[in-house]
Amino acid sequence: MPKLIRAGDNRNAPLVAPGTEVLTLSYFNLVRLEAGQAVTLEVPGCETVCVVLSGRADIAAGAQEFKNIGRRADIWDGPADSVYCGTCPRLTIRAQRDGTEVAVAGGMCDQPFAPFRIPPEEVESVEVGSAETHSRRRICHILGQNGAGRAGRLLVSELYGHDGCWSGYPPHKHDTERPPEETDFEEIYHYRYRPESGFGAQFCYDEAGREPVVTMTRHGDTFLIDRGYHPTVRAPGHEGYIFTILVGRRQRSLVQYFEPVHRPLMAKIPGIQAMRDKFR
Repeated sequence: MPKLIRAGDNRNAPLVAPGTEVLTLSYFNLVRLEAGQAVTLEVPGCETVCVVLSGRADIAAGAQEFKNIGRRADIWDGPADSVYCGTCPRLTIRAQRDGTEVAVAGGMCDQPFAPFRIPPEEVESVEVGSAETHSRRRICHILGQNGAGRAGRLLVSELYGHDGCWSGYPPHKHDTERPPEETDFEEIYHYRYRPESGFGAQFCYDEAGREPVVTMTRHGDTFLIDRGYHPTVRAPGHEGYIFTILVGRRQRSLVQYFEPVHRPLMAKIPGIQAMRDKFR
């Protein structure tokens, strides 16, 4: 069942590693460094993406080094600057500025892939929902369709949700491999709020009769989703951010299955089909 990891100092150690938590395929680390500091990560058997949340860093994937990655002051300051590190088993991140924070997203991968940079100009965004339907959000795809043919089954995005609005809505799931109706993906949500005193609620439930999970989410929390429908909502007065990692069990194309009882809402919320198309 899903699991919440409360905010804390992970000391640059993985928050999630394949097979050690609820999830079997996914990797997630938050690296925080001051100028001149460096950390080397061992990620055998995985493909990874280093996303600079704030500051600037040199990122080395094996023998290939990418200099001066990072153009924003924080996550609210435009699209991310990132490096897809491929399947290199060793990564080194060296901060060029104080307050550098890098999110490292990964997934199990049994094919070799080469590194490449993903500058902000290549981040594709899609607007979903509306204020009237309380579902307004913007999804910025860092590793999405740009990874076709040169990445495995890893998808990485940043979601910006308006205050008081829902995302992951209408409720959908992706825990069963039955294309073309649905494909099987694990998912990780990492939450931030503006202001940081903000909070929200994460729902998770399925059709197997298990007790639904409803969790209060705060700035810096992380939620692991292995199954079920998983809508989320932000409290009024607080903008929300979700760093999202998706790892496919068998393929790269994500197909969400919307809960039948709520499926009529798909026609009332703008941008739902555009959102679905961007994940394929």
